[in-house]
Amino acid sequence: MKAVLTDARFSDPDWIFERKLDGIRCIAIRDGGAVRMLSRNDLSLNDRYPAIGAALDAQSRTRFAVDGEIVSASGRFQDRSGPFLFHVFDVLWLDGEDVRGFPLLERKARLRDALSWQDPVRLVEYREEAGEAMFAEACASGWEGVIAKRADSVYTDKRSKDWLKFKCEHGQELVIGGFTPPKGSRTEFGALLVGVYEGDRLHYAGKVGTGFDRAELARLAALLRPLAREDAPFYDAPRFRDVTWVEPSLVAQVGFAEWTNDGRLRHPRYLGQRIDKDPRAVVRE
Repeated sequence: MKAVLTDARFSDPDWIFERKLDGIRCIAIRDGGAVRMLSRNDLSLNDRYPAIGAALDAQSRTRFAVDGEIVSASGRFQDRSGPFLFHVFDVLWLDGEDVRGFPLLERKARLRDALSWQDPVRLVEYREEAGEAMFAEACASGWEGVIAKRADSVYTDKRSKDWLKFKCEHGQELVIGGFTPPKGSRTEFGALLVGVYEGDRLHYAGKVGTGFDRAELARLAALLRPLAREDAPFYDAPRFRDVTWVEPSLVAQVGFAEWTNDGRLRHPRYLGQRIDKDPRAVVRE
């Protein structure tokens, strides 16, 4: 289930409010044997986060499916060094029973008793009513924002206005379609050329040239070079004197000030690569 971005900020007794986490979405499924950890696009996360898998395998309950976010303990999305924590906020299936049709607060009550909450597995706490106050606190604390959820909402496998995103700043996933050459002391590449899908066509949204350290420049460049192609993947790419186009198969998380009137990013910065997002699903939020 996915949330819808909104500019609204509200407090309402029919809604609950949670911290918006900055990590990799994960559904963890255990049916009597070893746990399977899957990303939003059904990639296995077991090898990437073995300590979390081991903690879930050690749970006394052996039949469950829970939804949550894997986050670096440092709180930074681009931190790949770990350790990592699994923040769980919903339960879909428990002891053979599909609970997705139950109201959210009932699922929350069942979730609290479903697992043992010891690091690296954490229960996401929520607040009732005080959405505006929590949002102000979130932004002051440097969080990404708040998720508002209708208290009686059922769990669905799509984006729903029963879950809303209050973001402290603009940011979303962008598809990487090319890169410019490095200049000066910069190594590997200068900027990423990124975009979003409009139906079946990839729209050019701008250049992202900040937010990289040397290690990330080298890592990304090694992924991008084998994807090189002759023509631009964007239907509306501007003319560049010297650029390497790539197959649009990698996704970056990008923060930015705002969208311009012509659909470009203002003051974008790279926050990290997303492995849990299908490029074809990346649209302007």
